Amino acid sequence: MIRIDDILEAIRSYHADADLDAVRKAYVYSAKVHHGQTRLSGDSYMTHLMEVASILTRLRMDVPTIMTGLLHDTIEDTLSTEAELREVFGDEVTEMVDGVSKISKITFKTSEERQAENFRKMLLAMARDIRVILVKLADRLHNMRTLSHQSEERRLKIAQETADIYAPLANRLGISWVKSELEDLSLRYLEPETYKALSKKIAQHRRERDKYVATVKKKLEDILKEHDIDGQVQGRLKHICSIHKKIVKQKIEFEQIHDLIAFRIIVPSVRDCYAMLGVIHSSWKPVPGRFKDFIAMPKANMYQSLHTTVFGPSGQRMEVQMRTADMHSVAEEGIAAHWKYKEGKTAANADEGRFSWLRQMLEWQKELKDSNEFMSSVKVDLFPEEVYVFTPDGDVKELPKQSTPIDFAYSVHSDVGHRCSGAKVNDRLVPLRTELKNGDIVDIITSKSQTPSKDWLKFVKTSKAKNRIRHWVKDQERQQSLELGKDLLEKELRKFGFSYNRALNLDTVKGALSELGFRNFEDLQAAVGYGKVTCNQVLSRIIPEQFKAEAPKPSKISQVLGKIRRKPVDAINVQGLEGILVRFSKCCNPLPGDEVIGFISQGLGVTVHAADCPRVLESDPDRRIEVSWNRQKGATRSVKIRVYSLDQKGILATITKVITKNAANILRASVYSTNDGRGIQSFEIDVQDVQHLTRVMESVQKIKGVQQVERVRVGRNK
Repeated sequence: MIRIDDILEAIRSYHADADLDAVRKAYVYSAKVHHGQTRLSGDSYMTHLMEVASILTRLRMDVPTIMTGLLHDTIEDTLSTEAELREVFGDEVTEMVDGVSKISKITFKTSEERQAENFRKMLLAMARDIRVILVKLADRLHNMRTLSHQSEERRLKIAQETADIYAPLANRLGISWVKSELEDLSLRYLEPETYKALSKKIAQHRRERDKYVATVKKKLEDILKEHDIDGQVQGRLKHICSIHKKIVKQKIEFEQIHDLIAFRIIVPSVRDCYAMLGVIHSSWKPVPGRFKDFIAMPKANMYQSLHTTVFGPSGQRMEVQMRTADMHSVAEEGIAAHWKYKEGKTAANADEGRFSWLRQMLEWQKELKDSNEFMSSVKVDLFPEEVYVFTPDGDVKELPKQSTPIDFAYSVHSDVGHRCSGAKVNDRLVPLRTELKNGDIVDIITSKSQTPSKDWLKFVKTSKAKNRIRHWVKDQERQQSLELGKDLLEKELRKFGFSYNRALNLDTVKGALSELGFRNFEDLQAAVGYGKVTCNQVLSRIIPEQFKAEAPKPSKISQVLGKIRRKPVDAINVQGLEGILVRFSKCCNPLPGDEVIGFISQGLGVTVHAADCPRVLESDPDRRIEVSWNRQKGATRSVKIRVYSLDQKGILATITKVITKNAANILRASVYSTNDGRGIQSFEIDVQDVQHLTRVMESVQKIKGVQQVERVRVGRNK
């Protein structure tokens, strides 16, 4: 078992000024709260924590990270609380421990490549401090080393999760030795027969292979000395999982792998790389077609090296790589591009930028002097534009920042979005406009009676959700407009003795469509229902002249009603349209002289609003239309005013007299008194325009005892 002194000595080897007392304090606290706890192996639980801390020292981590390794299970597996931990060890360590605990609670339920990549991104996004991920990797590595004590079901689940999530994550972070060991351990449990067979084949000739490596290494070192090149030689055997992947990918047998053993020669300059290549080819016969110059033509991930395969001692094939120290650092020590090549894909520019700092981080880590300076480099938000959330089944959805349950619902399926009536986030009911956070588990509640709301467009973030909602709303409005348009046309057609179907077959329909600018009668019908075209505009073009003469004459009552209806229409000019139905909005009740704007209302023609009316400003801009007052028409408009005054005798009579004197007709009035001795009088009066209203209000304001006069608009006056 690793001792605390071993941990302290390891820290001291790369950080002479480290606060070792803080590490001892974490060790003592952890031993106390975990006292009596054992692992499935029967070992004390502290063995796991000490192993995790030891792995972190190999990663040359700072003191707070080592402390987190010793404390990472305290919140989850003991009676310790976050508040207690914060009081004893401070915010930095506590937040890292909490981060590790949160990641440990995540359950991965899929192994698909895209999902696995989303998991890895989500983990990085959740951990603003990358050291949290490093602690989790150390934790996972030791758990994999002791996985044999778990049940078979648990072994398979954990091994698959490690292969899909944690090994690639270690590779992405540039920790190749952790990645290799995690991959080998995963293969051991996922494909035990394959692992055993490969291990046996590798072990069969291990002694001869070790002797071979030593012989070749000595030969290469002699060549370096002979040519006065200051270089370093490394000999290595590929790890088991890497060999297995090559066998599967290339569909070959173990015996056909020619680069099972590889040698690297690390030299000072590019010139030395090419010099060594010539020397090696003169010493051993090269294998035709097995030379690759990645220095002159680097790989897409910036990898540079010379590769050649030669017939070495005893005629055995061996691969030799030549590179400079800088190239070796790029290839082996944490550059972000390394994982992109190994995973067989190229990341987007955004990802490339996010991970470019990792090379610097690992370089600084090797020369760790000041833990505070190192901390400032690793506290980052890797994915500030995205949020990663779970479905109830454990799948991960990547959404834009500030996305809501509605966005999530549409990312699952359009029908789920359309029928979304509610949402649970982490088992709690939340409003549909709630912003989702990394790691949230989102469960959508659907209802057959639920339909999308235009209000959703105010807070959804994804283009898919916006497009689906807009498309649904337009479809529904069109369908309603089609039905309403047909009803209106049928009603008017009956006056001329025509049925709807008979009218469609008239020869005049094609000309009417062309004249009114529509491709087909369905579009024209929808325009009638939407209020963009009137029935008269359609019928005047399709009904033959002889039938128009036979149309029934309106009754006297109808004529009177028609005159009343036409008054507001005549008072307004609608740009680009003639004879369209016009009405005035009750919410702002505009008067001639007010700045106005039209809004095309389904089945109601154009509704005229004041230009600054809040309701029209929140409406669909595509349905707004320019309108203006017809100054030649002398129609009057009703408007409401409210008068605040002292509650004194005769003031109401004076007010009404002044209104009438200013040629404004009073349509209705209401009066009441307040407890504080004031009177409030409301009047609906007829005026010609805004100027007329202003004269009336100014005259009333001059009355002795009147405190305030205001124009009443719905939604603006309380």
